[in-house]
Amino acid sequence: MQKQDASKTGLDRALGPLPALSSVAPATTSRSRARVLAALNETAEPLSLAALSDTTSLHVNTLREHLDALQQQGLVSRALAEPNGRGRPAWLYTAARAAVPNGVREYAGLASALADSIRRHSPDPAQEGREAGQGWGRDLAERQGPPPGPGALAARRHVVGLLDDLGFAPETTGRVTSVRLTRCPLLDAATANPEVVCSVHRGIVEGALSQWGSPEPVTLLAFSEPGACRLRLGGRPAGSPPA
Repeated sequence: MQKQDASKTGLDRALGPLPALSSVAPATTSRSRARVLAALNETAEPLSLAALSDTTSLHVNTLREHLDALQQQGLVSRALAEPNGRGRPAWLYTAARAAVPNGVREYAGLASALADSIRRHSPDPAQEGREAGQGWGRDLAERQGPPPGPGALAARRHVVGLLDDLGFAPETTGRVTSVRLTRCPLLDAATANPEVVCSVHRGIVEGALSQWGSPEPVTLLAFSEPGACRLRLGGRPAGSPPA
């Protein structure tokens, strides 16, 4: 099966979210620790304590504590740099990408294959992906349980929590009408088949809100800005162009 690259899908890969850190959620205990692991995941080169301090704005003593914990969890590995003059070589740290569970990789591969099949065989790939996502969203919402209070705002906040659990690392403020999705749990599949995968993600939100008795227009602007996709809740109809 041949995979589409970003040039064939018309996506600008300078835009859009980063990969989800599937191994972070159950293992890390703080945003700072997640930030350290994110910094390591976002570079192909091992980083020294000094480089990590510059990247994360964390003190080196704080970094050592976080790195020791991440190493114990199997999420980070370290090795001594090549000797260069006098003094002890510095430790270099690398994200242990093999720590991502096999099941996560298998799920991502299956999702990519299904998205490619829908794209090639469905007369309306985006709509079929959206409907699949709506069913998935209703199921997720039923398992998560209802929002803690009535009304659209409570439902929106609850759906943001659901997206966080799924690995989208959402960022929002105020009345939760605009949400930045800074990570994507299926980034490779979304890059190859955005028409299908991004429609599934939009459908998940629609299905969850519907299950909670608060259906409203949902617009997903995929790969629309540096570092994120943009999700809009409420307001204008979901199919209308962005303002």
